[in-house]
Amino acid sequence: PVVGVLGVIDDVDRRVPSGWQDEGNLLYLLGTTRDELDGSVWSSVVHDHLGGRPPLVDLAAEKRLGELMSNAAFDGLVSAAHDLSDGGLATAVVEGAMRFGVGARVVLSELMQRDGVDATAALFSESGARMLVAVPREEDVKFRGMCDARGVPVMRIGVTDSEGDQVEFQDHFTVSIDELRATNREPLERFA
Repeated sequence: PVVGVLGVIDDVDRRVPSGWQDEGNLLYLLGTTRDELDGSVWSSVVHDHLGGRPPLVDLAAEKRLGELMSNAAFDGLVSAAHDLSDGGLATAVVEGAMRFGVGARVVLSELMQRDGVDATAALFSESGARMLVAVPREEDVKFRGMCDARGVPVMRIGVTDSEGDQVEFQDHFTVSIDELRATNREPLERFA
């Protein structure tokens, strides 16, 4: 339990789901993306290779991110959060959209420029101390201020969109949530 001004609050009351339920939430990438694809899901699927150098570990950055997320959840500033350690940003966006069937529109160009990575690394890098979060518009200023105060890099990369019923990575690809769900279930159905 968490002890706050109002007494003891059960941790379940402050849980943050891995997917977004509402349209119009702002999608933020927390942390810095590096060209770290060795040993990643992308490397395994595309190149059938699961070796190489693992992502760098920055314990101080992990601690800052953990403290930020704990406080943001407690203050109700984030409506969804997903780590990027298994499949990178692309996987997190897809899983976040599939959770409640609310799509997303994502732009990678600013991320690619800021972090000096190509589209493949922007989509699939498994760099540590990173997270995708959905923030209600009314909490935007407060959330960004919290990130800045704690020294956690923050970049708006998109918005949730229930009208589109799809995931769009602008200038790269668009796929419907129905197609994502069918592809996600397909391997399991072969064994049923």
